[in-house]
Amino acid sequence: MTRPFDHEALWTKAKLFLNRAMDNDDRSFDEQALWAALALELLAKAALARVSPLLIAEPNEEGTNLLIASGLVKGDARFTSVRAKTLMARCHKAFKPFDQAEAMKIINGRNEYLHSSGAGFMTIPSHAWWPRYWAQAAILVTALDRNIDELVGSDRELTVTKHLEQNAKNIEQRTVALIERAKQRLQQRREGTLPAKVAAEWKTDQQLSAQLNHLEVMTCPACESDGLLEGEEILNAEFHYPADSGYGIDEEYSSYLLDDVSVTLTVGADYFSCSTCQLVLNSYELISQAGLVTEFHIEGDVDDYVGQEPEYGND
Repeated sequence: MTRPFDHEALWTKAKLFLNRAMDNDDRSFDEQALWAALALELLAKAALARVSPLLIAEPNEEGTNLLIASGLVKGDARFTSVRAKTLMARCHKAFKPFDQAEAMKIINGRNEYLHSSGAGFMTIPSHAWWPRYWAQAAILVTALDRNIDELVGSDRELTVTKHLEQNAKNIEQRTVALIERAKQRLQQRREGTLPAKVAAEWKTDQQLSAQLNHLEVMTCPACESDGLLEGEEILNAEFHYPADSGYGIDEEYSSYLLDDVSVTLTVGADYFSCSTCQLVLNSYELISQAGLVTEFHIEGDVDDYVGQEPEYGND
């Protein structure tokens, strides 16, 4: 029997509810929003329970919920979690930049829809509601060290991305969430409070790497350790010749000039990772928002460019 506070089970249930929420052809917006709001609460529970089940247990006089959450009480005892307002308040403090006020607008809309004669979700048009919803849900996904495609599937990831792009603060919020989560994760590891399941997922440089062709060591914006900035596209190749040689790279002279010629490549940055804190920034926009350079320079192999000077030039 699955424990009621198990974060993996809560995550799976959130996925189920969001699958229902995104069935555009079969459900009206108010029903979609209801399933999505229920999923948001489950994501909040999962993110907190992954740190400790005690964070979602409702205290009572006998302490039964806390004992169940701590694993000291087994059997069929009933487990009760804290109210949604408490969940959102705790996520607000634990998972920056999660916005309790924005999340509670979604939860209050759900409560009004279910328990009163009010309009609930219908006060905000769907094209405005979804970007606000995903701005908060995406932060909880990051807190769980997951990706959007793991939540909704690769076929629906683009739909979520489009909603997030409508939120002008999305890149900023996403970057802050990733960096703050990396700081939090590293602090837990250093203090020995990182949950065993999370510790088991810790990855090496090679496991985190995108395996792109070009890389440069770069200071991590979260922990200031050495991370890896990677890129694929060469933006420019600048050749350096011996002083007063008067030559470019030409096959007629390559036999005695190549040993004295060097080339510096300018590479566009596409991916950053840090094995110390597990931070991953997997797009140009996130790299730029984090304050890292978006281009880096490395030494190239001159042999790869013999006869190509007119294409790359020295300008």
